[in-house]
Amino acid sequence: MQVLYFAWVRERIGLPREEIETTAETVNDLIAELRTREARYDMAFADTTALRVALDQELSEFDAPLKGVREVAFFPPMTGG
Repeated sequence: MQVLYFAWVRERIGLPREEIETTAETVNDLIAELRTREARYDMAFADTTALRVALDQELSEFDAPLKGVREVAFFPPMTGG
């Protein structure tokens, strides 16, 4: 699965994207798994209320299942103007 990081999430983790293998069933499970990798992941995902997630380029919820998903993207909420 491709995991993409945008804006300050990318800055904290230090990668724009990575290919991972996971047994996570939901986005929340994936985040919990990522947070155990290193302190930088733990810091990036410490406050999920400050994040949005897209599954295969569609905005989704953190309790969404990952079965069949090829791409997960994490990013801060967008503001317009």
